[in-house]
This record gives sequence, structure tokens and C-alpha cells, in this order.
Amino acid sequence: MAAFGERVRSVVGARGPLCVGIDPHLSLLAEWGLAADAGGVREFGLRVVEAATGRAGFVKPQASFYERFGSAGFAALEEVLAAARAAGLIVIADAKRGDIGSTMDAYAAAWLAPGSPLEADALTMSPYLGVGALEGALSLADAHGKGAFVLAATSNPEAVGVQRAATERGTVSASIVSDVSARNARVAADGEWGSTGLVIGATVGWTDAGLAPFAPPAPILAPGFGFQGARGGDLASVFGDMAPCVIASESRSILAAGPADIADAVAEAARAYRRERDGGSVD
Repeated sequence: MAAFGERVRSVVGARGPLCVGIDPHLSLLAEWGLAADAGGVREFGLRVVEAATGRAGFVKPQASFYERFGSAGFAALEEVLAAARAAGLIVIADAKRGDIGSTMDAYAAAWLAPGSPLEADALTMSPYLGVGALEGALSLADAHGKGAFVLAATSNPEAVGVQRAATERGTVSASIVSDVSARNARVAADGEWGSTGLVIGATVGWTDAGLAPFAPPAPILAPGFGFQGARGGDLASVFGDMAPCVIASESRSILAAGPADIADAVAEAARAYRRERDGGSVD
């Protein structure tokens, strides 16, 4: 199997950058006419997968909305993950795991090991015990053609004080990007994208966060599109030379279309991103 970074590069080129978030908020379950239980989130997730198939390249189930229903919720999530991978979508598990040593390795095995019930293509990871603490998990991901997205500069306002704090290497966000980029440079083949990606919000000002373009290129998972205010036209202005690496995550702005219209909403959002990427041409 190709390295994860190259898989992302291929899918973004072929289908565009849209990632559909699978976030079954209680309010959305009610709007969709679904029960607020494990069965409801299962049905919600499977319908989103069906809508995204053939229209987008990525989906991102948010684990918390399934965890709240305990073992039945996890069973529902397992079905959603498996259905999405079987449909050929790149599946990013948004679980934000971060720990040290064997504990982090176990998280990685749960979400990234082939054959695991929760197997995904990539996992969001928290680096706030040190990027080095993720090494075992990242090595496991590399060994199986999987990926990771390390939180670097998130769009929530509560993060500013921590992520923009000064270190001897710039802001905390910048030091995380530097550490991840150094690892990608060691591991990725010449000319290939790195497989350890970064989470950088679409509403984050790069100058304010102390960020700069990085090499080698690697996927950028960018929340903040749609409901949080960023639009496809912001790709170039926010991400500059790194815009081709962006996976643009939209959730509520698409999910609010409801079960009858979500497929059309996914298709139109995907077309809008491709038009922006291609300079206004319509596909």
C-alpha cells in the first residue's frame, strides 16, 4: 500500500479537498428524525457515508458522539468506520488520543492496526505530552500505510494562550510543526508527502500563530470551514503555498441539509472546492 501522505495527495488531486465530518449532535439527530441512542448515531453515520461515497474523498467521524452511548455506541462506530473504508473513502478517526509509552501504543493499535474493530486510515493525535511521545504510534502508522494528524494550531479561542505561548523555537504551534516536519523529512521518500499530518484550523492566522510554510509537504486537516465561517475561497488566503495540502473539514454546514438533501449538499460543496482549486472552472 502507498504511504498515507501519497494516498491523500492522490485523493485530493482526484476528488478535491472536502472532508465530511460525521458529527451526530443531539440537535441533528432530532432534525433527522433519529433517536438519541446508539441506533440513531449508527443510522446517521451510515447515511453520511452513503452520501459521501463517490462525491467526496474523506470522512471524519467524531468519536465522542459515539462514546457517549457506551459499548453500543462503539459498536455503532465500528460499523460506520468499516462501511466508510469499504466504500473507498479515506477515514480520519477524530479521537484526539495522546499519551506516553505503551499507553499511546495501545491507542494506536486500537485505531490504526489492520483488523482492529475501530480501524481507520488516520487518527487525530494530541502532542501535549511531547511530539516524541507519539513516536511509537507514528511508527505503527507508517508500518501499515496509515496516517496521523497532530494538533498544532486549532481554531477554538481557548487554545490561543497555550498554542501561541513562546518557546525557544517560536510558538508552541510552530515547535509542533517543526518536530512533525523533521520526522517527515526522516521518514518520507524523496518527493513524497509526509504521512504525519497536522491540524491547523482554517480560522487561524498563520502570522499570529507563528507559523510558516513547511517541508516536506504533508496533509493539513483544516477544521473551521462551513459553520465556523471559513469558505473554500479562503484556502489560498489562509494557507498560501500550503493550500494544495489542505483537507477542508465541513460538518454541520453539510449535515444540516438533512437526510433527504445531504447527498446534494456534499456534491455541491465538493464542486465548490474543486472550482476554487481549478481557478473557477466547473467540473
